[in-house]
Amino acid sequence: MGWNLDQSFWKEKYQGIINEMEEGYAEVDIEGKLTNVNQAFCHIWGFTKAEMIGHTHELFTRSEQARKNFNNYKSVLNTGNPIKSNIFEGIRKDGAVRLVDASISLMKDQNAKPAGFRTILQDITEHRKTQEQLVAQKSRFGAILQNVRDGIIIVDPDMNIIEYNEVASDICSLVSDTKIGHHLSDPESQCDKTCLKLLQETLKTKTNIQRFDLYCHRKRHSPKFLFISSLSLLNANEELLGAMLIIRDNTRLRDLERQLNERHHYQEMIGKNAKMQEIYNLLDELSDLDTTVLVTGENGTGKELIARALHFNGKRENKPFITVNCSALAENLLESELFGHVKGAFTGAVRDSDGRFKIADGGTILLDEIGDISPRIQLKLLRILQEKVFEPVGSSTPVRVDVRVIACTNRNLKVLIDSGEFREDLYYRLKVIEIEVPPLRDRLEDIPLLFRHFLKKFNYTFNKSISGADPAVMEVLFNYPWPGNIRELEHVIERAFVLCHVRSIGLDHLPKEIIEGAKRNAQHSSHDEKDDGSELLAALQKTGWNKAKTSKLLGISRPTLYRMIKKHDLAAPIE
Repeated sequence: MGWNLDQSFWKEKYQGIINEMEEGYAEVDIEGKLTNVNQAFCHIWGFTKAEMIGHTHELFTRSEQARKNFNNYKSVLNTGNPIKSNIFEGIRKDGAVRLVDASISLMKDQNAKPAGFRTILQDITEHRKTQEQLVAQKSRFGAILQNVRDGIIIVDPDMNIIEYNEVASDICSLVSDTKIGHHLSDPESQCDKTCLKLLQETLKTKTNIQRFDLYCHRKRHSPKFLFISSLSLLNANEELLGAMLIIRDNTRLRDLERQLNERHHYQEMIGKNAKMQEIYNLLDELSDLDTTVLVTGENGTGKELIARALHFNGKRENKPFITVNCSALAENLLESELFGHVKGAFTGAVRDSDGRFKIADGGTILLDEIGDISPRIQLKLLRILQEKVFEPVGSSTPVRVDVRVIACTNRNLKVLIDSGEFREDLYYRLKVIEIEVPPLRDRLEDIPLLFRHFLKKFNYTFNKSISGADPAVMEVLFNYPWPGNIRELEHVIERAFVLCHVRSIGLDHLPKEIIEGAKRNAQHSSHDEKDDGSELLAALQKTGWNKAKTSKLLGISRPTLYRMIKKHDLAAPIE
């Protein structure tokens, strides 16, 4: 009697455990009939336990599927091996179709003889629907991804590629074996990897970043101008899932805009003047060449900005850009500075030292104030321009370098040649291409652009919010001849910022000499304009209506020339 009580107790305990299971549980006899089921099993099929006991799988499956299930039971009986996954469709009591994944194992009695089967079911209907939806969504997303005109690259938080489209592959020239899961890197790209830096910053800060007209230059590929968006991908809990890079190739559009419209900015340079437009176009042509360039112009015109634009807009942008002020050092010091020296070459040479040419290897060297170097240094420069070879001071061992040379000067080198101060052969080596930067007095139409640029700069520097200048101030800026050019204009505006404590710069914030110089220049221009126009017309006809040549011929600025042409209502003859 006690044993029966114990058996009843353990049977009840056993049934309680299986009823707590989340998976469906059933016991089946050798003939395939259900002998025991738990609550989850009943819930899956919508029948009560009483309705299911004694029935086969035909109660909740179609006949063909019921036979397959029974054959699975027979296989387990014959082999003794369990079936871990048997996916099939069944029909609930209410007619709803459910997809389940069943496992089957053999039960044995106390004598180790087969007594039936255990089966555990998982309802995977919703999971399968979710999977199918994800597949469909991925298919739709893939179709969208491949048909958008922008390049798209999606990475995980470790910069491994999740997805990318063909446009991105074309723009970025992804190597042919780049696959999903690979790290987004291409050691053969020879680019500055700015795109990767944007993605890394986005992954680090979870912020979106945009870059307009990003210059992209890759080895053996034409340079491109790109619009880049780097977007963070977050889940509902603001957890980082990865980042998406959107790349738009604006190269063709930029070229068209350049042809149709004047540019007001180029790298660090500012100006819409026709001469500046010519310089911008020439810089585009020279950016990927190694041609030696001579930049000429008055002090303060921005010659170094031309040199920097040539370097940072070309294929050497990731290599050194080295500047040497040739007028700041004595001959011996300049020689050592340029070419380096070996230990013991001169008093104080306690160790070997690389010169600027060696440091600039692979990049660009700017020789500023080239007109001030001595004949001996000129000879050594001539050799390095011809042969790309030099010897450090105190050494006879030649050093070969790959350096692009850009030279700047505010002096007239032809006059120096005539006086014997500058080698003619070096001049022509330097002047493969000459870029002459116009003085500010010849590009007065750029003053408003420059003023706005310095306004923004000094508002930031001085933490002010000056919005502009009085009309009288702008009139002074237009009439002053600016012998110090853009540098002088910058200093004048900086001084005004120091003195100005209101929203607008006034005349009292300008130096008196600037105001007086503007008055004198305006009176002189007014005097020049008091004529009947015959001299002006004759000069225009003589130069073929070339405005630059006419300005030089008459000794007046181009803005004054334009005012005189307008005053006398002159127009070029129609061919």
